[in-house]
Amino acid sequence: MATEKPTRKPSPSDLTDAQWTILEPLIPAAHTQRGGRPREVDRREIVKAILSLNRRGCQWERLPHELLPKSTVDAYFARWRDDGTWVTLLDALRAQTRQQAGREPTPSAACIDSPSVKTREMGGRERGDDGGRKVKGRKRHLLVDILGVLVVVLITSAGLDDGVAAPQLLQLIEANDVPRLETIVADNTYHNHALHTWRRAHRPTWRIEVKTRPEGVTGFTPLEKRWVVERTNAWNGRYRRHSKDDERKPESSAAMIYMSHIHLMLRRLTSHC
Repeated sequence: MATEKPTRKPSPSDLTDAQWTILEPLIPAAHTQRGGRPREVDRREIVKAILSLNRRGCQWERLPHELLPKSTVDAYFARWRDDGTWVTLLDALRAQTRQQAGREPTPSAACIDSPSVKTREMGGRERGDDGGRKVKGRKRHLLVDILGVLVVVLITSAGLDDGVAAPQLLQLIEANDVPRLETIVADNTYHNHALHTWRRAHRPTWRIEVKTRPEGVTGFTPLEKRWVVERTNAWNGRYRRHSKDDERKPESSAAMIYMSHIHLMLRRLTSHC
């Protein structure tokens, strides 16, 4: 007599039906090899497995047994990383999230920041020392909108100066992608001549607004408008995959940050369901 399988307890990383209804039209169809039959892979299960890995912070080999095999999930994660799928999902969901909040689909203001995070020894070439923060690893250069939602991320060595890395980050987005953007709020580390020279040459309609700590104040101090990106860093910290940067490729590190914000926005868009 066959025994009935026990029902798995829902995980915080599971996709609800409402979330999948939003996400499904944005994800490419399952890959079909030339001359072969269509792959019978459930895209929802692929996304669920990647979200589980991201939230749990586990190794690929230690994905829960009830999820798809590591080789299948890893292959789709890499394919969608390389073909820009994760960025496409992020951009589409950010527009929906902003509209739900009563705002225009694209931002007029943004915040920039670059927290450093430790890596393991296998961190690859993009690894260095951030002397100010005493961290050996990588930096996550983030540009977020006024809601704290990610616009773009760049992963570099922790030893790269913020002002030097900022043009590399900002050139990842075209001015046409954010036609309303005017102001980027930053801290003192972005008071950099090379950055301002690049901005005048390539993004003349943008303005870098540097916020400084009040004189005589020490320790962490939330600055006007800049606290938004500090909150984003806290959101990222909810996903254990980001406690350290264990990815071999910086592109994979960036994709994991995209995944966290995709999940955050899906939860926000379906909070009323």
